[in-house]
Amino acid sequence: MKTLDGPESARPGELPEPEGAHERARGKRVLIDVHAAGLSFIDALQAQGVYQYATPPPYAPGSEAAGIVREADAGSGFEVGDRVAGITFWGGLAERCLIAPDYSVRLPDAVSFVDGAAVYLNYSTAWYAYYRAGVTEGQTVLLHGAAGGVGSAVLDLAPVFGARVIAVVSSDEKARLAERSGAWAVLRSDEPWLEQARTLTDGHGVDVVLDPVGGDRFTDSLRAMRIGGTLVVIGFAGGSIPEVKVNRLLLRNLTLTGISMDSMDTERPGELVMVRDAVQRLLDDGRIHPVVGERFPFERGTDALVRMAEGSTAGKVVVELAP
Repeated sequence: MKTLDGPESARPGELPEPEGAHERARGKRVLIDVHAAGLSFIDALQAQGVYQYATPPPYAPGSEAAGIVREADAGSGFEVGDRVAGITFWGGLAERCLIAPDYSVRLPDAVSFVDGAAVYLNYSTAWYAYYRAGVTEGQTVLLHGAAGGVGSAVLDLAPVFGARVIAVVSSDEKARLAERSGAWAVLRSDEPWLEQARTLTDGHGVDVVLDPVGGDRFTDSLRAMRIGGTLVVIGFAGGSIPEVKVNRLLLRNLTLTGISMDSMDTERPGELVMVRDAVQRLLDDGRIHPVVGERFPFERGTDALVRMAEGSTAGKVVVELAP
């Protein structure tokens, strides 16, 4: 990316070899040969210059990467030859990129690089959302954006937390994906999903709402919760940031929280490592099954970025650099 004129302005080009260490690697250089890059909302925002941790152009997009370690400093936790995947924030859509150990995991041999590029951002977010909400065995979770990358990870991890998940989606295609991903029930956002969710919970409401969408359905999400319920704000894929009338929280003893592992780690050092280790255990145990919705060859990287920015994709968009 030579400009911040949107995803469609991306073009193949040459950039210098990455120097030093990833800015979130605490000074430990880990350089990988990239085999696959995963795209996310970070890429769409960064391409427009509106991501909160933006980097100036020129830069390589690609907020996740999977590949093989080429160089690794002592004490980084990785060794040359390791198969790895992690969040890069940008830089992943290149032959080589730097990774940060606190945001990266080793890939078991059974996990392909394409699947690996769809693991960390989605599954660390999904796991942390469940953790922050305190979800316990038998609770009911209402999930918006259930066919997206984070949403499909939330559904995949439902058995880990013993939750039954009501998925809210916007199309028949996304409904089928949510069903295949293990949703307990699937509701359409263009139908009276609030009333349907209440019916499914015998009028009590759901225990938890996980919301990566925001927008105009946010107030109904609060209404969908039982007394004492928790809503976790994950993002605003719907485009608009909702406002809350806090009397709703007061009268029904509701908890409203957001998740940001970066900022939490400054207050509770070790939070990032806790999440990383949880994702690593799930990978090692074979309990992670990422949904790759679309995959593109490197020469169609611009098309992949545009598709990601459209917000209509189901599952993860991955660009394959090395078959």
